[in-house]
Amino acid sequence: MKQQFDAIVVGAGPAGSSAALALARAGLQVALIERGEYAGAKNVSGAVLYAPGLLGDLLPNYWEEAPIERYLTRRIITFLGRESALSVDFRTNHYAQPPYNGLMLLRPKFDRWLAGKAEEAGAVLITSTVVDDLLYDGEQVVGVLCRRLQGELYAPVVIAADGANSFLAKRAGLQHTFHAAEMSLGVKEVLRLDAHTIEERFNLNGDDGVANEYLGFASGDVKGGGFLYTNRDTLSIGVITQIASLAEHRQKPYQLLDQFKR
Repeated sequence: MKQQFDAIVVGAGPAGSSAALALARAGLQVALIERGEYAGAKNVSGAVLYAPGLLGDLLPNYWEEAPIERYLTRRIITFLGRESALSVDFRTNHYAQPPYNGLMLLRPKFDRWLAGKAEEAGAVLITSTVVDDLLYDGEQVVGVLCRRLQGELYAPVVIAADGANSFLAKRAGLQHTFHAAEMSLGVKEVLRLDAHTIEERFNLNGDDGVANEYLGFASGDVKGGGFLYTNRDTLSIGVITQIASLAEHRQKPYQLLDQFKR
């Protein structure tokens, strides 16, 4: 039996789930397809969500139920040399009040919650499903081919929300192949520390959070930078490096992360 939808969204990250939520609220039959066991299972970015007012347009008062770690009230940019550092530090209590300016998130928790909101609105969430190809009628995209039984799903609209290196966008001829100098690789660790200790060491009050981003020698001779984000009872610490520079200097990401932590 042909499975027909009004729209298919591939990828249940924040963009994909937001699209599915908006479409479902408009009364459309929407399939939201996620390759992970659950939405967020494969998402490991930082993460700080800036301009959360956009989220508020979809979900007013989202902060009352969303799994937010902390609210970004302080941001530090640190420029590192081999033996010196210069920091620009900004903080304000205004950002500790709704609608907030930035959110400290753990993507597996947040993405799962947002996909659940799309489901509540009527979207059909299909997890543990890989999309292998687009389906065409002549030159028109009419659906997707999934790696599962009865894997053909049809819709006049397909939204590729499958990440920066989107296979579907390439397949449709909408995205060129990126060169190594145009792409970066991030690696991070999540370190557990109780909430009281985090607030004491970073001089935070209640739900306040700080983002410290590092430029310059944060990744040694490799082009890139580093970051440290405070969560509720963990710290996210990592480095982001240009892939071409990483290969040129024959460095491994975990080595750079170890150097950065020292």
